[in-house]
Formats: sequence, structure tokens, C-alpha cells
Amino acid sequence: MITDGSSALELLSDPKRAEMEAYLSAEDGYWIQNDIWRTDSEAYRASGIKKSRRDGILADLTSCQNAYMKLELKYYILYSLKNQWKSPVYIQDMLMTVIRLIGKNIASGDIFGSFMEIGENTEVFLPEEAEPTVAILFKGFLNGIRAFFADYYDDREETEKDVWHALRIPGVKMSAAMKRQHPSMNFTEIPEAYRPMVKRFMKRLVIRRSWSYCKEMLMYIRYFFRVFYEHGHGDGFLEKLTRQDIEKYLCWVAEDYEKRNATFRSKAVSFIRNWLDYIQIAEYPLAPEQSIERLIFEDDVPKRERAADTIEKVRYIPVPVIQQMDACIEQIEPAEMRPVYILLRETGWRGTDVLNLRYDTCLQYAWDAGENRSVPYLCGEITKVGIPQLKDPIRDEVAEMVKQLAEEAAVKSTEENNPDRYLFNCYEGRCMGLPFSKPAFSSAVQKMIDKNDIRDAGGTLFHFKAHGLRHTRAMEYAEQGMPIGIIQRLLGHCSLQMTLHYAKVSEDTVYQKWKHTEKLDLLKIKTLPPGKNKAQTDMVHYENVRPNLDAVRVPFGVCFKPSKAGCRRQTEQCMECPSFCSTKENLEEYASEIEKASAMIRIGKTLGREEWVQKNQEYLARLIQMQGEVEEKGIVHKSGSMRET
Repeated sequence: MITDGSSALELLSDPKRAEMEAYLSAEDGYWIQNDIWRTDSEAYRASGIKKSRRDGILADLTSCQNAYMKLELKYYILYSLKNQWKSPVYIQDMLMTVIRLIGKNIASGDIFGSFMEIGENTEVFLPEEAEPTVAILFKGFLNGIRAFFADYYDDREETEKDVWHALRIPGVKMSAAMKRQHPSMNFTEIPEAYRPMVKRFMKRLVIRRSWSYCKEMLMYIRYFFRVFYEHGHGDGFLEKLTRQDIEKYLCWVAEDYEKRNATFRSKAVSFIRNWLDYIQIAEYPLAPEQSIERLIFEDDVPKRERAADTIEKVRYIPVPVIQQMDACIEQIEPAEMRPVYILLRETGWRGTDVLNLRYDTCLQYAWDAGENRSVPYLCGEITKVGIPQLKDPIRDEVAEMVKQLAEEAAVKSTEENNPDRYLFNCYEGRCMGLPFSKPAFSSAVQKMIDKNDIRDAGGTLFHFKAHGLRHTRAMEYAEQGMPIGIIQRLLGHCSLQMTLHYAKVSEDTVYQKWKHTEKLDLLKIKTLPPGKNKAQTDMVHYENVRPNLDAVRVPFGVCFKPSKAGCRRQTEQCMECPSFCSTKENLEEYASEIEKASAMIRIGKTLGREEWVQKNQEYLARLIQMQGEVEEKGIVHKSGSMRET
């Protein structure tokens, strides 16, 4: 056991030990040299840890006699404080006794050599006289530090672990503001039988979509497994999934999300359908055997709330309030928050998108023929919806401000204090290398509102939310008559449906815009006289095929699937697909294939391959059936009337 620094575990952990010692050597080695940490010390004030409401002892580790476990305990406490997992007040008020007990009763003598050696079922001594609250805190703290070091010593690739930390995964799409939260993704609630499959799926998704989208997808996958296992299903249910199982799932979703927004119910079905569809097409070993289109139908997905139902829930900033706020921009403190407010008002971007701007790429110019000059554009990555670069025009005076900020940032920045080249960067302290925080910006604006006594229509002091500036700008765009497609482009939305939630306009504006389109001859309806139908022929009139369909040659005919739809028959016969079209032109193909199938049956019988013979006999029967239908009808197409304009 580790008591003198010479055990195998300690020798194997040399790199980790050196890493912990280097971390604790900050602030002139205060943390590693002292076993009693104080909040009134110079090192504490220089560390960037949140200020405590009282001075005195922060943590007392003198009871811990095991050198290596003391090092681990110090590292865990300091790391938790610097990353705001735990507050100084919580350490002082709640964990002071617990830390002493941890040192005295666990890390003494030859019982343990590292917190990694304490298993979940290990009985750890706790004095009988310990209060119930202390016992609960003791157990919680021990579980937390054990889980922390289980991950800390795990040298596998991040995507092979059961808990993924976003900052350790190369290529992950995440806003700069989210980095402050040290986001993670937990797979431990996924049943072990299916966990590798889910991690494989998420490993592909996490470099394509935003981290927030991936977490949402995992949340619904966890829910999917949880409800099936809670209702008596076990390992192997996914492969044998039936339509009856899905119908039960739809009922569980409706019950569990009854009091939630309709969007949650919709995603609980649509996200699962997308996931199952992918793992089946990609031929994952544990994917459902039955086709997804026969398990989850299009109309199974609950409808999301209409824009008209949710539009009143959006928090716009009232006109009198926004006018007063705009007039008091110079009173926002600290002053570096003022440009953030100006850019949010100018563009209507999300707060995280503005804070994510890079000083070397945020300002570009493009030639405008109308004004015969180069006009400025604000450029940034929209991580939430995966837009690599959104370019919105800005006014010259705003562009001049951005240019000046970028020049100042370029002078101040180094590889150490601003490696990602943020425009609004923290150059020192605990958050060095990260942009300003969104809560800090909102707090600065709220202080300005309080100072100027800006009130809403009800006479209540206005409560500011940064996202309200985005809603307000979208409404201004709409009220000024800007087309909804342009608003979508400016706001960086991936769908018009989302833009409709923001771009509210009055009925007068709607009518004025509609009145101008009334004069246009847009509707040209072609109908057939009653009782007259298009005559069916034995050939395809390609000139009449709807332009949004693909006419692709396939064995025995043509596929007329919609051009934007994926092929959902990749592992099945095209002859079963409603998009398949076969005519007399294909009769020779049928005859040739019938001969080949008959030959394969004869070979199979000779070799004694019963399964081979059976499959080819089924295939032969289908070929003969289709050949007969084509000879009789001339053309076979289940949705033929729908393919023409």
C-alpha cells in the first residue's frame, strides 16, 4: 500500500502525480506547501476563486497522513473551487468536518493507497456519533471524489469512456460560452448491452452537430431505453421491436410529457425515429430487424406547437423600454460590455454567437453594386445550428467599432492568454483565454436598468434577458416589411418555422403586404371535367413527370422517388416500393431474370442448399407475378397518378 511513495500504483501514476503537483504549485506553491488553506491569504486572492463571504480557514487537511491521498484530496478540492463545482462557502460551512473525517478515517495507515482503490461497496469507517447530515455529506463527497479520479486516471480515448467531456473531444462543435460550463455527456444510464452502439452513433454525431443538439439526442435515447426497461422489457428488445411496441411507446410519451410543451413530445418520437433509421440503414448489429417505416409512421410524430400558440410566450422588450435602454448604453459598466450590447441590437444574433466572435475573422467586406462600394459584414460561427460562417451586413459606424476592437485584441492577445483569438476575451485570471460570460453581460445591463429606474408597462422594474434583444430585433425586421426568408438568413435560423416564432408582425402589416400580392396572377388551377380521368397507357410520359421527382433507372423499371427523400428500400426489393414503375419495355429483363433464378434453384437443389432454394423460389414467384401484371396492364406503378404535374 502507498505510505512512503514507493508502491507500484504510485510509480505507474508518475505522470498524473506530476500533473497534480504542477497544478497545486500555482500561486507560488501555496496549495501544495500548506495543509491549512485560508481565504484571507494572498494566494487565495490571486487564484481567481470566487470570493468567500468571510475570511478564515477554507480547508484543513492536516488529518490526512497518506501523502499520495493528501495530494489527490488537495487537487480535487482546488480543481472544484477553480472550476466553480463547489463554492468556498459550501466548503467552509458544509464540508469542513467531512474533509477532516476523510483524511482521518480513510487516508491513514495501510487501508488505501488512492481514492481509486475505494470501490462503491467498500465499507468506510465513520464514527457512530456522526450526525445524519454529516454522514450524508460524507458519502456524497466520497462518491464524487471517487468518480472524479476514476475519470482522471482513465487514459482511454474520450469517446470510449462512459462519460464524455466536451473539451477533450477534437472537432466538437461548441460555443465559447459553453466552454465555461465544462459540459459532459453521460452514457451510464444506457443499458450495457446497447451502450457501445449508442456511443458509436454519438461519436459520429458529435462532430457534425452542435454539442447541445447531441446532448438532447442522448437525453431522448436514454428516455427510450428507460421506459422500455421500466415496463418489463430487457436486453434484446430493440432487435425484435414491433409496431405494437412503438404504439405502447407513443402512449408512454403522451403520458410522461402530458404537462410539457408539445415540442418535447414531438422530439421524443422524431429524434428516436431518426436514430433508429440511421442505425438500421448503417446496419448496426443491434438495429431493429423490421423496417423503421413500418414501425414509426410519419403521423406518429406529435405536432409541435404552432407559431400562433407560442408567439405570445416570447419575451419581446417593449418599445418604451428598449428606447430608454438604447439611450443609456454609455452607462453600462464595465465599459467593455457596451460593444456586446451594440452588436446584439445591430444584428439580432444570440449572445453566445456574439461572444464567440474571433478578432481575425469577424469583419469582412463585400462589393455592393448598388452603392458602388465595399460594405462591411459581421462574420461568425453559429455553433447551435452548425452554420460555419454567418455573414450579416452592419452599418459603417458599427464596423468601425468592431475594427477598433479587433485591432486592440490583436495587440493584447498571445497564444497563452487568447489561443482561440476571441474578440471579447478575458486576458487574466481564472477565465483567461475564454470570452466574457453571458450572465456577466446580462448583469451589467440589469444594473444600468436599475440605476435608471426603467420600468415596464405595469410599473415593475424591467427584468432584462439577453435573448430578448434577439426577439426584439426580429420583430423590428418584420414590422419594417422584411421578407421572412431574409429574416431567417439574418438570424441564422435553420428553418422558417423557427423564424416565425420570432418575427411577429401586426395584422395591419400582414394586410398591407398581402394587398400587393393580390393583383398578381399567381394561381393557375388546372382541373379535368367531372368524370374524366387521365387514360392509363403502357408507357411513361417523362415530359409529364413532376419536377421534384427523380427518374432513376433500376432493375426491371424506373424509380420515381421524391428527389429530397432518401431511399427507404435499400435492403428490400424495389418491386415492393410505391415509387417503383415498370412497363412493357422491361419484359425482356423479367424473362432473363426468371431464367437466372430458375438456374439458381436447380444449382441449389443439386448442392442441397434448402435455404438458398427457398429464397430463390420466393424471388422467382415475385418475378413471375410482376411479369404477368405488366403483360396484363402495360404499366405497374402504385402511385402513378401522383408522379405527374
